[in-house]
Amino acid sequence: MLFADADLTLLFYHALDRPRDFKNKVFWITGASSGIGEYLAYVLAKDHAKLILSGVNVERLKAVKERCIAISGCGEEDILLVPFQIEKFEKHDECVEKVLDHFGQIDVLVNNAGISQRADFADIDIEVDQHLFNVNVFGTVNLTRKVLKHFLKRKKGHVVVTSSVAGKIGAPYSSAYTGSKHALHGYFEGLRGEMVEENIDVTLVCPGPVFSLITDRCVTGKLGEQYGHKQQPTDKKMKTERCSDLMATAIAHKLDECWISLQPVLFVVYLAQYIPSTFKTLLLKLLFNKQRAMKIRQGR
Repeated sequence: MLFADADLTLLFYHALDRPRDFKNKVFWITGASSGIGEYLAYVLAKDHAKLILSGVNVERLKAVKERCIAISGCGEEDILLVPFQIEKFEKHDECVEKVLDHFGQIDVLVNNAGISQRADFADIDIEVDQHLFNVNVFGTVNLTRKVLKHFLKRKKGHVVVTSSVAGKIGAPYSSAYTGSKHALHGYFEGLRGEMVEENIDVTLVCPGPVFSLITDRCVTGKLGEQYGHKQQPTDKKMKTERCSDLMATAIAHKLDECWISLQPVLFVVYLAQYIPSTFKTLLLKLLFNKQRAMKIRQGR
C-alpha cells in the first residue's frame, strides 16, 4: 500500500485490464476544458464514447474536441460543446434540453467542474464560502437533479462526482474548499441510498494533488482575489493522464467511491479513515504545521 497511487479496490479492477464498455454511451463532462475533465474526455474518446463537453473557456473546449476527434476518429456530431457557468442555475434546463435534442439520451453525468481555495480560516470572507459552494456544490447538485429526471424515466443512469481527498479529511488552510467537498459526499451518498432500486449508480472520485489548472485559478479569502500559485514540473503531483485513466476504470466498474493520489497523501487518507483518533493525535498535533500542510497541498 505504501507504493500505491489509488485505493486497493480500484487498483485491483485496473489490474484486470478488461475492456471498458463505453462505446456509443453518452457522457456529459463538466469542467472539461482542462485538467482531469479534459484528459478524461480523451480516455473516453479512445473508447468510442459520445461526449458532451462543458466549461467556461470556449476556445479550450474547441481544442479538446478537436483532439478527441483526432485520437478517436469520431465524427463532429459525436462531440457536443455546451459551454456554461455551473453556478448559473437558471441555465441548467436549457443545457439539458440542448443535450437531449442532440443525442436523445445521457448515460453518464460526470460532475467535474470546481474551483479551489487557499486562506487561513479566520481570514475568509463569507462571500468566498458562498461562491465556493455555488460552484462546487449547488451547481453540481442542481444539474444532477435536472439530469436525474431523465435517468429516472429511462430507469438507468450513472452520476459521477469529482470530489477530493479533501472530501475525506479536513485540509488545513483550505476550509471553504474542504467544506464544499465534504458537502458533496453528504448529498451524493444520500442520493446513492435513494437510487438503490432505480438502477442508477453514484461514483465519488477523490483525487489528491494532480497537475491541473485548478490551482492557477485558486481563490483566497477575498472574493475575486487569486492565490497566484503556479505549478512547477518538479511538483510531486499525479500526472493528469494517470488520474483520468484510473477514474475511467472506477466509472466502468461503477465503484461507489475511489481514492486516487500519490503518497504520502493516500496513506494519510487511509489513516484518517481507519484509525481517526490516532490520525488526529499523531499527524495533526505532532507533525502538521502550516509550512508542511501547504507543501503537501502544493505537491512539494
